[in-house]
Amino acid sequence: MKSFLRTPFSSALLGGIVVAVIGAVALATGIVGDDGGGSTTTTTVTAPPSQLQPASNNSSALTVNQIYSKDSPGVAYIEAQQESTQTSPFNPFGRSQGGTATGSGFVIDNDGHVLTNAHVVDGASSVTVQLGEDGATQDAKVIGKDTSTDVAVLQIEGDTSNLHPLTLGDSSHAAVGDPVVAIGNPFGLDDTATAGIVSAVQRQIDAPNGFTISNAIQTDAPINPGNSGGPLLDADGSVIGITSQIESPNGGGNIGIGFAVPINTAKEIADQLINGGEVQHAFLGISGTDLTPEIADAFNLDPQSGALVESVTPDGPAAKAGIEAGDVQAQVGGAPVRAGGDVITAVDGKAVTGMDDVITAVDSKQPGDKLELTVSRKGDERTVTVTLGDRPDNAQQ
Repeated sequence: MKSFLRTPFSSALLGGIVVAVIGAVALATGIVGDDGGGSTTTTTVTAPPSQLQPASNNSSALTVNQIYSKDSPGVAYIEAQQESTQTSPFNPFGRSQGGTATGSGFVIDNDGHVLTNAHVVDGASSVTVQLGEDGATQDAKVIGKDTSTDVAVLQIEGDTSNLHPLTLGDSSHAAVGDPVVAIGNPFGLDDTATAGIVSAVQRQIDAPNGFTISNAIQTDAPINPGNSGGPLLDADGSVIGITSQIESPNGGGNIGIGFAVPINTAKEIADQLINGGEVQHAFLGISGTDLTPEIADAFNLDPQSGALVESVTPDGPAAKAGIEAGDVQAQVGGAPVRAGGDVITAVDGKAVTGMDDVITAVDSKQPGDKLELTVSRKGDERTVTVTLGDRPDNAQQ
């Protein structure tokens, strides 16, 4: 997991959901009261009137209105009822309050499967979905969820005879500058469309369990709490991502930096969940940061780039292979750095420039696969082979 302290903002708004809790409205944290179940339909379309032109200059590109008309019937307004939980008797507030979390999702097949974020339905005792502007509210059950990728699959339990599954695209083709449209339910305002571009690709974002989601798509299409789980669509109206997070320096709303879980990742996880399989992820068992020239100079390190290992999970795969963590805490450029550990300079013979490269390499493997790491320790370079393990439930384990 890439060190949290290396991110430009203090935190990422995991959630993007609206939670209504009796007697509490907290606008400062992006949490607002529910409007009563989404009975009022508000449609907002933000886009230029001309056709959206992707980087490929596809002449068949659609307008935002055409994309909305084509895909909005398959977008779901999700309400997840949270149960009240009994807290410790030493808690002066006694029983914690429940509430209704709202988010978004979209239909992926004619069997009634709906794709959304895991954090939208986390801890839910019951879930309902409403499709499109005039769709009836139907019960749904959670088929499965994977907090390592923030993906969940629901099954509509009502009528599935008139569904409008969305076309799933190929997120590996997303390029900076490509136009995109997000459809969802920000702040409970159902059936809202916003438009923007792909701002960056191959981003690393934090998963709800503290691990890292690779190859996320960054966009400036306005995304707010309640958009979570909704589709990010390309100029053909195909889903290339699941809108999941926003960056916000003060816990507020959209500032033009949002992230989507790539649909290629979501498709793989959804297939496993629908087929009853157990989702597994490879685990190396280290955390670290990018080795910059400033850090290298400060600690007199020979390599000028790579991944600096700051901590190693006890008895984890890396520890068993002899990878060592840092033991010196210092400040470099105002940021804390734990130095003295190994520096990973290559994975499977391919040079790495930082932790993102290591994370991507691990994510491409399965538990039990082997990874060859080239590491530098106090000027000496060596190669070690790590047998990857099965990722624990959260990054703290």
